Parts: sequence; structure tokens; C-alpha cells
Amino acid sequence: MFITHNETMMQYFEWYLPNDGLWWKRCAAKAPNLHALGITQVWLPPAYKGTSQEDVGYGVYDLYDLGEFDQKGTVRTKYGTREEYLAAIRAFHDEKIQVYADIVLNHRMGGDETEEVSAVSDSPENRLEQIGEAQKVRVWSKFNFDGRKGKYSRFQWNHTHFTGTDWDENSQSTDRIFRFIGKHWDPHTDPEKGNYDYLMGMNVNMRNPEVMRETKKWLRWYIRQTGIDGLRLDAVKHIRFPFYKELLEWIRSETGTEIPAVGEYWSGDLERLLYYLDTVDNSMSLFDVALHYNFYHASEAGDNFDMRTILDNTLVKVRPENAVTFVDNHDTQDGQSLQSFIDDRFKPLAYALILLRAEGKPCVFYSDYYGNPVRNRPPVGNLGKLIKLRSKYAYGEQEDYFDDESVIGWVRRGDKDHHGSGMAVLMSNCEAGCRKMYMGEHFVGEEFFDVMGNCTDNVTVDESGWADFHTEGKAVSVWIRKNAFEDLIVNE
Repeated sequence: MFITHNETMMQYFEWYLPNDGLWWKRCAAKAPNLHALGITQVWLPPAYKGTSQEDVGYGVYDLYDLGEFDQKGTVRTKYGTREEYLAAIRAFHDEKIQVYADIVLNHRMGGDETEEVSAVSDSPENRLEQIGEAQKVRVWSKFNFDGRKGKYSRFQWNHTHFTGTDWDENSQSTDRIFRFIGKHWDPHTDPEKGNYDYLMGMNVNMRNPEVMRETKKWLRWYIRQTGIDGLRLDAVKHIRFPFYKELLEWIRSETGTEIPAVGEYWSGDLERLLYYLDTVDNSMSLFDVALHYNFYHASEAGDNFDMRTILDNTLVKVRPENAVTFVDNHDTQDGQSLQSFIDDRFKPLAYALILLRAEGKPCVFYSDYYGNPVRNRPPVGNLGKLIKLRSKYAYGEQEDYFDDESVIGWVRRGDKDHHGSGMAVLMSNCEAGCRKMYMGEHFVGEEFFDVMGNCTDNVTVDESGWADFHTEGKAVSVWIRKNAFEDLIVNE
């Protein structure tokens, strides 16, 4: 294991990257800068062949093709070739940065041949409501992978490995979901839309023994081929809940390593997240979608949001050991299906809340750090500084001061293992404010300054360990000891 200080993940991609095949090379080139910044883990996009070269990675065609075979009109993926992907992973490892791979197992797209099967029609808005009688449909369910010619695996997919789809080649219908005769949506999935087993494309039947055997074989192959350190599991709410518990137990036993995993269960309902974690025996972490929506509502409400509630009903508050916190990601970006992008003015506050607190593991979004010219989004101000502050100073006992509607704060009292550690954080979503907070008697007489540059006057901890810390309006101030400060230059 590489991690020797506060873990910080970066989602190292976004939806609107150029299709120039240079992404893996860019990743390798940036690895040293990320290490210096304090990033300990990166989550890379799906590396396997999708339906076309433009595919971001979630329209999965062939899990074994990492940019090696001439399939779907291209050898490389949007991001590059297999060898470039492996070189990028090695570059991150050289910098002691762990690599999480994006694992997409729920569906397949871009089939090679059609098959005629019998199916009934279910309503897209309530998958438990049948809206059509049995009929013959022609579906893209055969995956032969002719370009790969059986290398790595001779397994080929057909309609028996799927439960349904949303496209009938005969009728060109898109207003219903076709569930194959003899198949049922798995009841152990999210209850949204009656049953949310089906998401898109050809829906993989996770109860099929052949599917489970092939999935295990592929995951073992993938880890051995790439040397990845962890798994980001896509769309877990759409996959029968016991599936990942079994798969993770098996791969950890097979490899002899406790491969970490974080699941994407897209729901703002904390109870659903907790139920899923209980069902899988806490064998993974989950992205804290509930916290993301708190940030979104706070950024929309502006002055009217009660900051005392910012962490209410979130995974990081109730089960922090299983929480991966984030502000935004590729799905919440403008123009995407889950669009809920946090307002730029609130983002520094949100990032301080995930980066400078003790609970949860934060995941920084690529385009928040680098900006996104395609969507006319600038980088989040001082985000690099916040990441470095986490790495150098955010240690020790934490005490919260969440007793004002607009101005909230907390202190970290440092520890002996990290020289100069300890900080006070104060933020406001409204007007400027001040809060007396207790740093501890070991800070008596120490002078603190706002490293964010919002407040220019320094403060000194009094003889009882208290100090009056300030923040400007709609801003966050981070106070650290003046005599412990190290230059936080960020090289991007």
C-alpha cells in the first residue's frame, strides 16, 4: 500500500474530453504533479472498447479490448491504446499513486448480430407494469468479438445472457422496454421506476451462471493485466445487490489482497445507501450522493440555506468509514442525465467541507481542478491549495462549530506525526462572520493567519487556547500557524 497520509482521490477525467487518443499519455505526464499536489489515488475512465471511438466508456462492447483490436471501427479507444493505458498506470505507480479502474458490468451495447426472441413490453416509468403482450422482437444480443478472435477469452454473448433491452430492430420502437419471455427483472435492485434493474442497452442477467463465471474470469484477468489497485463500480443500484458481495469476496480471496472498491449508487436517499451497504456487508464504500445534493441545494438557495444542516442525512455523517465524498462528477456536469452541477461560488466551501474534515475520503473532480473550456467553466479557485492543506495540515482531533445559520466552522488540533499540523476553518454562505473556537492549550500564544487570503489580520491563540477566527462573506478561510507555514505553490 502506498498511502502514508490523508487519502485524496481525483476523478481523472470528465465527459467532454477530446477524442484524440492522447488521454493515457496526458495521464502519465501529469502523474508527478499530482503526487506533489497530494493526490494519493486516481479514478481513471473505463478503458475498454465501447460502441465507437467517441464512447466515453460506459457504452461497453468488449471488456477484454483495452485498445488492442480493430473493433467498432477503431483500434484505440477515445483515450488511447492498451499499451498507453498500462504505461499510464505504471507512471502513477512510480509516483506512489494508486489507480482505481472504472468497472461497468450492468449492460452491453453495440452487438454484432441480431437474434429473434419473444418478449413482453414493460413501461419505462414502471417496469412492474406490463403494457404489451408477447411478441417477436429482433435485438442486438450477439457479441462475437470477431476482431479479437478469441484472444483472452472465447466467451461469446447471446440473448440467454440478457434479461431485456429497449430496442426492437423490427419496429424501431423506443417507447417501451422489452423483457424476454422467461426472464424477470431482479427484485434485489433499487425500487425507483418500480424496479430499476434495467438501465440501458442489453441488460446483463447477473443470475446466469455462465455470466458469473465469465465475469469472475474477466476481473481476475483485468487485475493481473493492468496492476490496478482498486475498483470504482458503476451503477450498482441497477445490479442485483448480492452480486457484488459475492464477486468482491471471490476476487479478494483469489488475489490474496483486500482490493478496495467504491460503488456508484445514485440516490440522495440516505436510507437506500445504508440498506445497500448492509446488504453487501459493508464490502465497499459508496459515493455520498446525499452530500452532493446537499451541496447542490445549498448552492441554489444561496443566503437562504441553513448551513447548520449541510451534513444532515448524509453518508459521511452517519457511516463515514464507507463514505467517498465528492462535489461534482462527469454525470452531474451541464448537459448530462444527472445534471446538478454545483454553483461556482459555493464550490470552495463544498471542497473545504470534504477536504479539510476528518470523516470520509474525498474525491476531487478533474474539471473542477483544471477547468473545462468546452463548457466555459474555470477552475475552482484555490482548489489546489485546499488539496495541499489537507495533505500537510488537516490532522488531529476535530471539533465542530455548526451553531449558526450562515457561519460554520471547525478546528483540527494537529498531531505529533505531522509537523505544523492543525488548522481552524470558518466559512459563510452569507455575510462576513467571526467565531470563537478552541484550538487547545498546546497552541497558546501561536499566531494564525488565513492562508486563503480572505482575511488579512492575523489572530493569536489566548492563554486558554481560544481564538476569534474570521471569514469574509460567501467565502472560506483556513487558518494555520504562521511559523509552521510551508509554501503551497501548486504546479499544474
